[in-house]
Amino acid sequence: MKVQLSRTFPMPASADAAWALLQDIAGVATCMPGAKITERVDDRHYKGTVAVKVGPASLSFRGEIEVKSIDASRRSLHLFAKGTDTSGSSAASMDLTARIDALDAASCSLAGESEVSMSGRAASFGARLMGPVSDQVLGQFAANFAARLKQLPPQDGPTSDTAAAPAQGAAAPAPEAKPLNALALAWAVIKSWLRSVAGSKGAAAKAPRNDA
Repeated sequence: MKVQLSRTFPMPASADAAWALLQDIAGVATCMPGAKITERVDDRHYKGTVAVKVGPASLSFRGEIEVKSIDASRRSLHLFAKGTDTSGSSAASMDLTARIDALDAASCSLAGESEVSMSGRAASFGARLMGPVSDQVLGQFAANFAARLKQLPPQDGPTSDTAAAPAQGAAAPAPEAKPLNALALAWAVIKSWLRSVAGSKGAAAKAPRNDA
């Protein structure tokens, strides 16, 4: 099963600051709910985990991240991640392209396009459910990314060393990864579904009837 997403989020920092943080793979990973980098193999390959909490139960996924390409001129990053849960019953992969676009001197936008593929038990949720869940996860990621940007020290202006040393721009300590609360996401999805059902019924009630 595959889910494709394309989203853009405003960011409270300059494009140079956001681009420096985006290249800090370990730092960016902490912005994803439940995710954590466990090993840096080399400049382009990392290993990590994603924790998912469903009520009293906790699940753990292990995977690998590959930095496919970095385009400093476009402030664009292409990543590919894949992994399986510890029981081997589910597998997932994600092909992600993220880009920073300048809005003005003090703000920018984070744009992302991704394709997520799932198999095994994870695929049983279906695209109809995984779409809204993915939206919730991306929203949390964007909020955490924005919070990390606010923690960065103010910059005097763009320098040639900014893109070459992303770790300096991401000096703020990374928060401890917290498990992704699947129940909270599920409740958000249910509320979204109920709103859509209510909207559909309202539209149907307003539609003209033909009794002929």
